[in-house]
Amino acid sequence: MTDNPVQIRIEKEVEEFIKKSGKDFRLCTTCGGPAIYPVEFSIPKESDIVVKLGDSTLYVSVVQARYLRQIEMRMIERYRRSLR
Repeated sequence: MTDNPVQIRIEKEVEEFIKKSGKDFRLCTTCGGPAIYPVEFSIPKESDIVVKLGDSTLYVSVVQARYLRQIEMRMIERYRRSLR
């Protein structure tokens, strides 16, 4: 895994959500586009970009990183809805 060499902005809300959760997450590819899930649902890959957010880690799929300019709350919404 590699530290974040790419300049991808992370919305403050995403950063705060991940920090508060105390979990590690992965931004991966789904049929609905890029999505963020806990690593229990989407296991990090060796090729992922590693972004430290407090005590938590966000793993970003290198496939998605090529196309991303910003990581947004909409990418974590499916997971948030599953918590309700």
